[in-house]
Amino acid sequence: MSLEFISLENIQKVAHEYGYWAIFLGILLENLGIPLPGETVTLVGGFLAGSKELSYWLVLSDAIAGAVVGGICGYWIGRTGGWSLLVRLGRLFRVSEARLLIIREQFSENASKAVFFGRFLALLRIFAAPLAGIVEMPFGKFMIYNIAGAIAWASVMVTLAFFAGRIVSLEQLVAWVSQFAILALLILAAVIAVPIWLESRQNEGEEIGR
Repeated sequence: MSLEFISLENIQKVAHEYGYWAIFLGILLENLGIPLPGETVTLVGGFLAGSKELSYWLVLSDAIAGAVVGGICGYWIGRTGGWSLLVRLGRLFRVSEARLLIIREQFSENASKAVFFGRFLALLRIFAAPLAGIVEMPFGKFMIYNIAGAIAWASVMVTLAFFAGRIVSLEQLVAWVSQFAILALLILAAVIAVPIWLESRQNEGEEIGR
């Protein structure tokens, strides 16, 4: 999929033409694990609601429904065949299965937080549900955090665009939200990666000292 196709201008055109269906499907497909700009779709929906072209409550309902249904599908994709796919990808990028098992264990310990807060982070919003399925998070527990996260994320994004869209341009709003999501992801990656690196260095030091 080309960057031109998923530009803000084209997203606006699709939203104008297909309305609520565009919002629902855009968010659903992103939560399936497909790298579509669901966040931008949501902001466009909220912006159009602010300009009275769409209904705020219908846009919000669409965003929540798309996130929840997409999350469920992503979960079962991860549950049924995600681990074997992840191992193959690990070999492609020279990440050992042992290292993937460590990452899997760490994600499993924080799966609830990842499913809920992951919706606000770039990339993690796409992979949180499949990863929850991979680590076999209990489905009932997943649904609680999936629904709660969807409601919180959709409410913030749609409401932000609904009101802020009257003050700043949609382009500027999308840029700010995207920058925040990327920054938050980098901080999270550092929080996860640094302890792993330090532990690895410590283990190497112990092996050398023997």
